[in-house]
Amino acid sequence: MAQVLESTDTEHVADLPREVDEQLIEDSKPTVVEKNVISPGEGAKNIGKSFDWDNVKYQNGFGNYFQTEALPGSLPVDQNNPQVCPYGLYAEQLSGSAFTARRHENYRTWLYRIRPSVTHEPFKPVNPEPWKVVADFGQAIPTPNQLRWGPLPLPGDNEKRNFVEGLQTFCGAGSPGVKDGYAIHMYSANTSMSECAECLCNADGNMLIVPQLGTLRVVTEMGLLVVPSGSIIVIPRGIRFSIDLPDGPSRGYVLEVYTNQFVLPDLGPIGANGLANPNHFEYPVAAFEVVENGPTTFRVLHKFEGRLFEAWQSFSPFNVVAWHGNYSPYKYDLSKFCPMNAVSHDHPDPSIFTVLTCPTATPGQACADFVIFPPRWSVAEHTFRPPYYHRNFMNEFMGLIRGVYEAKQEGFVPGGASLHSCMSPHGPDTATFESATKQDVNKPHKLPDNTLAFMFETNHTPRMTEVALSSAELQNDYYKCWIGLQSHFNGKPEGC
Repeated sequence: MAQVLESTDTEHVADLPREVDEQLIEDSKPTVVEKNVISPGEGAKNIGKSFDWDNVKYQNGFGNYFQTEALPGSLPVDQNNPQVCPYGLYAEQLSGSAFTARRHENYRTWLYRIRPSVTHEPFKPVNPEPWKVVADFGQAIPTPNQLRWGPLPLPGDNEKRNFVEGLQTFCGAGSPGVKDGYAIHMYSANTSMSECAECLCNADGNMLIVPQLGTLRVVTEMGLLVVPSGSIIVIPRGIRFSIDLPDGPSRGYVLEVYTNQFVLPDLGPIGANGLANPNHFEYPVAAFEVVENGPTTFRVLHKFEGRLFEAWQSFSPFNVVAWHGNYSPYKYDLSKFCPMNAVSHDHPDPSIFTVLTCPTATPGQACADFVIFPPRWSVAEHTFRPPYYHRNFMNEFMGLIRGVYEAKQEGFVPGGASLHSCMSPHGPDTATFESATKQDVNKPHKLPDNTLAFMFETNHTPRMTEVALSSAELQNDYYKCWIGLQSHFNGKPEGC
């Protein structure tokens, strides 16, 4: 049987091969448990599978500077890059910003790993590319039409598709090459990445992933995160990760920003509390595995200007024993969002429900905002309570995680999406308008607990991909939901 080290910090450990340094075991003085031996030739099958997923732990606090070690004493004392690191580890810095960025915008993490990430064969283009991802929107198609899609179909029983293979770009703007803009993807998958012994590194941008169906088990260089539907995960640029699907088939949405990091929105007159509180964001603790299987065992996929490259290496990429820094993936449970709302009359702008924002150099004008519409009370008197009819300077891509969205009684279903671009009119459908104008607004109304919609609100006007416009899920009759709106003008002043 193989010995497994249980860290006093994380309790997330991995199977160690028989040839592991016995002194390392003695020095760390861990609890020793037994698991099956990973024999030569089986390492690829076991990447990411030896972690204790029943006892995943986190560190809390948005944007904090963390330090964590999976073996006691594995973090260097008093410096970042000693001549010889504890346990014979390699020191490697991951920079998420320019060295000279202002301190509050400077992101970096020091990793202490068994082998450095540079130890791999040369990158080569994946040919043919297994995905429908776009990063160059110069040839994409602009349209002012209101668009809506049904949910992406799940892969069939005879089709294996993991998270990378299931990504489809629907729209975007800008370019990762100049680090400006964004892309919006949807995914549908039924296979864990660990089955292929592969990970993804996205050099193009920061990915905010919204699972709509199924839980995601995410292994990253910094540790483990479990992300069920109703939560989100943000994976910053350049961090290697692998996604497994413990519940089976999964589906969801991805907002990828090229411009900047996601931050919490300023609260202004709201004060110090409300919306997404910093203490509710969860970051991983260090967890590592030692899985080696000879040459060219593990596949590192590298997304670079929308192209997919691959490199092979002989060891697991998840071999970081300790780290410290402020550049790490994190998750957030959307049920912890503290919504603000009108308590007298009228309807606040949807920006009041912003969870995270990716700012630009123009104050108040984001590259992208992540906004949610959670369960809440609606109490405004003598007010049309659903979202108002609107034409927007920004662009609104919406998705539905569960339930029914308050402005669309039919057609907008969980897993589906809609897009209303700059200055394209949109608002409640006919059925919603008719019912809302007859609603008793002297009584409070609770939006159901089983409803949860969201919006990616973006600055640059999105251009559509061929995948999105030719999708079988595109609802070409979407415009008809407003055709039934009739004139109620009667020349009389009643109504207010």
